Amino acid sequence: MARGRGLDFDERRERIVAAAALLFAKNGFLGASLADISASCGMSKGLIYHHFPTKEDILFAIMWGHVSNLVDLAKSITTRDWLADEALRWFARCLMEAYSLAPARQKVLLNEIDNLPPEKRGVIVQAQREVMEVADKYVVRLSHALRDAPKQRVPYVMMFFGMLNWTHTWFDKSGTVSIKKVADIATDMFLKGLPK
Repeated sequence: MARGRGLDFDERRERIVAAAALLFAKNGFLGASLADISASCGMSKGLIYHHFPTKEDILFAIMWGHVSNLVDLAKSITTRDWLADEALRWFARCLMEAYSLAPARQKVLLNEIDNLPPEKRGVIVQAQREVMEVADKYVVRLSHALRDAPKQRVPYVMMFFGMLNWTHTWFDKSGTVSIKKVADIATDMFLKGLPK
């Protein structure tokens, strides 16, 4: 008889995802075994399999939980009537806040996507595109020269995200620069270049 879904199903699932995110961020997807995840979250491998049939399913859950939050955040930016530069600044601040609250999941999203099966990878890539399309929308409003040149816009949009996405590799929460300030520096460099 198959196991039913208990009241703590979602809570256990999140414990597995949280433990795996830390392990994958530290050791890589290939460097963390199911036994490691089991030991880290204090559950048997059998119970983990009850929640996730494969290790790739755990990886997808980590990425989907994080990227779907970023999609929601991006969509929320478009609900207000912003000036384009204000929208990009607010977007950068919101992204940096989301990244700082989930640094392991952000690292896994950036580094481990090639370990997903193609169909699941496609779902994550599509969600990432939705996030990037929001920045693209404001780049179009900021630059008449790029408005009718979507292929030329891609490097600009990717550079905007590049300044933000990899901060987990160096940002120190206890340092002298706040997460909001990092977002503002990135936005100012994107819009105006270095300070004169």
